[in-house]
Amino acid sequence: MVSRVIPVDPFDLVIFGGTGDLARRKILPGLFRRFVAGQMPATARIIGAARTKLDSAGYRKMAAEAIEEFGGIGSASADTLKAFLDQVEYVAIDAKGKAGWADLQKLMQGTGKVEAYYFSVAPSLFGDLAERLQQWGMADKDARIVVEKPFGRDLVTAQALNATLATYFDEKQIYRIDHYLGKETVQNLMAVRFGNMLFEPLWNAQYVDHIQITVAETVGVGGRGEYYDRSGAMRDMVQNHLMQLLCLIAMEPPARFDPDAVRDEKLKVIRALDPVLPHHINRGQYDAEPGNEESHPNYRVAVGDPRSKTESFIALKTQISNWRWSGTPFYLRTGKRMSARSSEITVVFKETPHSIFAEDAGRHRNVLSIRLQPNEGITLGVTIKEPGPGGMRLIDVPLDMTFAEALGEDAEQVDAYERLIMDVIRGNQTLFMRGDEVEAAWAWTDPIIQGWETRGEVPKFYDSGTDGTTDSHELMRRDGREWRKVSP
Repeated sequence: MVSRVIPVDPFDLVIFGGTGDLARRKILPGLFRRFVAGQMPATARIIGAARTKLDSAGYRKMAAEAIEEFGGIGSASADTLKAFLDQVEYVAIDAKGKAGWADLQKLMQGTGKVEAYYFSVAPSLFGDLAERLQQWGMADKDARIVVEKPFGRDLVTAQALNATLATYFDEKQIYRIDHYLGKETVQNLMAVRFGNMLFEPLWNAQYVDHIQITVAETVGVGGRGEYYDRSGAMRDMVQNHLMQLLCLIAMEPPARFDPDAVRDEKLKVIRALDPVLPHHINRGQYDAEPGNEESHPNYRVAVGDPRSKTESFIALKTQISNWRWSGTPFYLRTGKRMSARSSEITVVFKETPHSIFAEDAGRHRNVLSIRLQPNEGITLGVTIKEPGPGGMRLIDVPLDMTFAEALGEDAEQVDAYERLIMDVIRGNQTLFMRGDEVEAAWAWTDPIIQGWETRGEVPKFYDSGTDGTTDSHELMRRDGREWRKVSP
């Protein structure tokens, strides 16, 4: 099955931080794949902008190397790559000064195309870039800006950042990007929920026992140690990625598939979240990998702080105080140096109220598993009779829809950044966070962080290559439940 590609309007995309890691790893390769797919108009331009002293020819060379290194080439020919690079330009620019802005203004003047500005830079530069775009006449009512996380460090800084951007741009022009929302499976979650009569009537506390959301990584902090130690798993993952997944799994059906209608429902979920009690949260730091202590040291060595109290793993339990979910716990877990790389949402339904099969003493539950990475797909566990003679013995088997298998090898697998950038060009904000949504998430997160800081809690070490701290498993066992095994 081959996806139908819908071309977008002609556009100019300026990538501030155009020589940075995100631009090289994701943005440029993703745009090239959209070019190869025929979605990028011939008149579109990609303009890199950074402090690095380069000309357009030098930037094209860098872009070609990035595309080749990070998987953008595929089966494309050299002529196809050249045609794409012909649409790439570069401006050396100073985000805090005047250098380069006149050159960028000249490039962007009077094109009549969609104008988008990707802030692939540190959040401390967001305000400077927004201000200069206005000063140089590039912040008109049709311009769009894309801002990366972290969007603030707490509620106060998020509010300040929102206020700064609102000085220069309307909310409908601001695209706060969370790449998790661009994943095929995340959008399929909405299709499964709201496009199938089978699930929606059961999607509530009457039928759902609990829901688990796990985002596990096998890597450590790597070269991000200094940044990560200022943030930790709560700020880096729970407040944004896991929160967005929680909203999509728990929200009410919107009146229509419209950006504000969807985001209104997500906001209601965040505002209905209960505070997290101290005994319903567990934090950890990964220990060194046995036998590889030098190449894979423990967390504190990796971040260069022997007294660090920052978590690389967190597990927590929360509930949503509304009619749909009252009494149904949500368990969230994320960490580094875990046993496998896996992102999964698991909906565990309740047992049947009465078993008519006297010979079967097992516990059987339907489990809906939505895998975001790797091997995106959806699995529904159902109970059937075990084949063969010997009575009515029941077993649980999966109904598996791995997208690559179900839709065929020719099905287009679009990277999250590709999809989200094209949504920016279309002006579709459905998969982007709104300002009040970000602030509501911080309003829930801040008291949790302040609580453990006030109590002086120190994260416990957990073994690298495991599924987190032993206490996180006790968190589930107290409720008579257990975490799903983290599997690739």
